[in-house]
Amino acid sequence: MKKSVPRTNRLIDNMIRTIRGHKVILDRDLAALYGVPTFRFNEAVKRNRKRFPADFMFQLTTEEIAALTSQIAMSKTGRGGRRTLPFAFTEHGAVMAANILHSEKAVQMSVFVVRAFVKMRAMITTQKDLAGKLAALEKALTRRLNIHERVISDIIQQIMSLLNPPPPELDPPRKQIGFIVRERAATYRRSLINAKP
Repeated sequence: MKKSVPRTNRLIDNMIRTIRGHKVILDRDLAALYGVPTFRFNEAVKRNRKRFPADFMFQLTTEEIAALTSQIAMSKTGRGGRRTLPFAFTEHGAVMAANILHSEKAVQMSVFVVRAFVKMRAMITTQKDLAGKLAALEKALTRRLNIHERVISDIIQQIMSLLNPPPPELDPPRKQIGFIVRERAATYRRSLINAKP
């Protein structure tokens, strides 16, 4: 019995899926665990429908079935197999299903199912804590990187200003020192300038 317990736990862990944001087990998987055919299992559930509110069990849509068909081995419609939409059972729904079956195996297996759901819940809680810690670390690193980016940017700007100095400013015109004498221009005779030698 002890060798089959870890194998049963792994088997149940693999049967638990996330659909519509809930961790659920499909009706065919629960029926196999509880040792009854799927159609008998669903008959018992339908006879006791009042025991399964919406948070215990829901029926999958055709879109959800299409997604599951691509992920797990389920027969296609028209080729044998099931002809109705399957039900998905939450942790509470799985326990309630064991209670309505009244079989010894169903009661034993419901304990494993509950343990598997509790384990999944603990893993999700751990992942949320880890996600929070990673978010805090990311913020701290971003702050540090922002500081380093600013410093590096300042250094690069200073280096660029050294490599490309601004053009030298033109010297303003100097004021002349001394006196300015304003005399009339000397008149020369044209004849002397234009005279031929």
